[in-house]
Amino acid sequence: MIRSFPYLLLFWLLLDGSLTRAAQPRLPGTGPLTVKRSLAESMVEGINRFCLRELSESSTRRRKLWARNFPGTPAATESLGELRERFRRAIGAVDPRVTRKVAGKSSRHEFELLASLEHPSLIARTQQVTVQVVRWPVLEGVTAEGLLLTPRKIRAAVVALPDADWTPEMFCGVQPGLPEQVQLARRLAAAGCLVAIPTLINRDDEFSGSRFVAFTNQPHREFIYRQAFEMGRHVIGYEVQKVLAAVDLFEQLADRRKIKLPIGVAGVGEGGLLALHAAALDPRLRSALVCGYFQDRENLWKEPIYRNVWGLLAEFGDAELAGLVAPRRLVIESCRVPTIDGPPAPRPGRREVAAPGRIEHNTPALVESEFRRARLLYARRSAAEQVVLVSTDRVDRSAGSAVAVESFVRGLGIEERFNKPPPAWQRLSSGDRADKTPFRDSRLRQQRQFHELQVHVQTLLRLGPKIRDLRWKADLTSVATWLETGERLRDRVYDELIGRLPNAGIAANPRSRLVLDRKRYRGYEVVLDVLPDVIASGVLLLPKDLKPGERRPVVVCQHGLEGLAMDTISRKPRAFRFYKAFAEELCLRGFIVYSPQNPYYGRDRFRTIQRKSNPLGRSLYSYIIRQHQQTLEWLATLPQVDPARIAFYGLSYGGKTAMRVPPFVKRYCLSICSGDFTKWVKSIAGNEDRYNYIFTSEYEIPEWNMGHVAGYAELAMLMTPRPFMVEQGHRDGGAPTEWVAGEFGKVRRHYDLLKLGSRIEIEFFNGPHTINGKGTFVFLHRHLDWPLPGS
Repeated sequence: MIRSFPYLLLFWLLLDGSLTRAAQPRLPGTGPLTVKRSLAESMVEGINRFCLRELSESSTRRRKLWARNFPGTPAATESLGELRERFRRAIGAVDPRVTRKVAGKSSRHEFELLASLEHPSLIARTQQVTVQVVRWPVLEGVTAEGLLLTPRKIRAAVVALPDADWTPEMFCGVQPGLPEQVQLARRLAAAGCLVAIPTLINRDDEFSGSRFVAFTNQPHREFIYRQAFEMGRHVIGYEVQKVLAAVDLFEQLADRRKIKLPIGVAGVGEGGLLALHAAALDPRLRSALVCGYFQDRENLWKEPIYRNVWGLLAEFGDAELAGLVAPRRLVIESCRVPTIDGPPAPRPGRREVAAPGRIEHNTPALVESEFRRARLLYARRSAAEQVVLVSTDRVDRSAGSAVAVESFVRGLGIEERFNKPPPAWQRLSSGDRADKTPFRDSRLRQQRQFHELQVHVQTLLRLGPKIRDLRWKADLTSVATWLETGERLRDRVYDELIGRLPNAGIAANPRSRLVLDRKRYRGYEVVLDVLPDVIASGVLLLPKDLKPGERRPVVVCQHGLEGLAMDTISRKPRAFRFYKAFAEELCLRGFIVYSPQNPYYGRDRFRTIQRKSNPLGRSLYSYIIRQHQQTLEWLATLPQVDPARIAFYGLSYGGKTAMRVPPFVKRYCLSICSGDFTKWVKSIAGNEDRYNYIFTSEYEIPEWNMGHVAGYAELAMLMTPRPFMVEQGHRDGGAPTEWVAGEFGKVRRHYDLLKLGSRIEIEFFNGPHTINGKGTFVFLHRHLDWPLPGS
């Protein structure tokens, strides 16, 4: 913070007159700014370093957290229940399953056999096991499809989960493609396990798009992820629900037959991820086999985006998930899994918009390190022998070793040796055409499963405003009564949507240098420290006609995506076409202007900030808010600035900032959103309009559960009673006028009911994605109490 303010003020007053005559190389009270390289690049690199450090320290924080919440005493049962519930919400496995018991009564659902007049559900058999094509219900409108392997004598039940790019037929050996050892489902069925194999959403891109807009190279898992994340759902959560629905049906089958039926889950690769997650959530799973998925997750940001889970590493690494499985059997096998170098290569006619991300082999050392952490948690439940690591120094060993499978089924009460191959299948298909019928064609099955999840998300999107309206009910008889509710809502939105940084800030240590000396104003580049490695920077424009002791209003003018602070000032065509030099124009009207640099610069270099932050329950705006808080604290110390009259005005991504910073930074006395206000949740979670972000490369855009927390109308309401304005061109291209007007109507009603209608405005103009600078300038003059030119 800035100290010795009286002396600083005196220093400014003494220099003020000379500022109009001779330019000072830097602002009084600031140190020299000597950095040669781009401040935007330095900012992005610094935040990335901060994120990596936070990720590396997350396991230590989890260890301390679990020392409190996992005491190994009778009280741990309640604590584990709370942890499981938070994990359930984190992966979006929150919708009620139609297969669950209600009031202790079984559902009326069963595994459904899928057959046609010409083709029965039975597709293969041995003397002891049959393979049938099945479907089972999961959620309202969501099913699982796959295979059911039924032994003549059932000793246990298992949900077997292949890697995402393997079909159920491959996983049980009915179709070629996998080594015999990896065909876990087949081997488990031969040992007496009733085995359900669901189809997983795969990594192909065939259906990722819309015939109304475009098709993309996003893996199917990413295409679902981008829609679902905005609504608090996740492709991981959906597939865990499919596993647990099968568990429901296994349990109810045992009840009907009045038999004991131990239930387990086993998976490889992506299926291993789901097996670990399902076992962590559901204590009914007595044994779990996780093949090729177990290690520290501090590099989760390098993995495919469909593995990104908001807030995961704040509480749950793989070891902690193992802790939720304890004291039940957990077998971890270090083995080879399918590797992924990135999304599908773009093909002609498809947009190249998929997020980067790799899946690599887990090295034995990384697996063993995380296993040791898991074993400590098991030991605290007096069950260290129940967590087993099967590993060798070879990273190329296939999944499904005899040792791993034997240990897994032992957890189900089955003593069985797996040193002999199971009997060969007798295929019952009537020619090649049989595998292309609707129930057996894996491509059509994938399309159905993919479509169901999209429909479910789009239903949530349609109902989202009703949920938000219920949660945002408030007493609007007065501003005071609204603020009582508004403060609670503000905290909730900050914590759940933005993500609050717990770190204490550091002294601003302001540095500056003169970068502009124009006829009517001077511009100083400014850098402030915010957090370790995190800076704030921008350009301060000071009119030359400032009088000694005069305090003027400030307008903070924010650039958009891939922009620079100077773009809002420049009259060069590249920047002027969007910004119209609105920062300079406002300075020429007598306002002090500050143009901050925001970190959405550098393409994937800034997008990885979001990837690194999300697992800790943070977002890009977690840092931007802190940067603006530090900036405004510093601006408030300047003797020319009236701290009560600092306004915000941003275009495009700067308009996003207008919706996500001023509501939480109360020093901003008003906010203007230009070229971004819309039915934002629909823009992100929708999948059939050209305005939907799912068809763009901006993969960092989805915000966890925004559809149930706060849309743009609700964020604008948090400005109350401060003035708020929207500026939008009819030909903007980012949103249709009707979406903008519809969302704004909710805010207008809110302000009108509070008798604050004079503090809210919208201006449409017949133009593109640009600053218009007409009604917004008048709005600034009026609410900042600064005379219009010529008045």
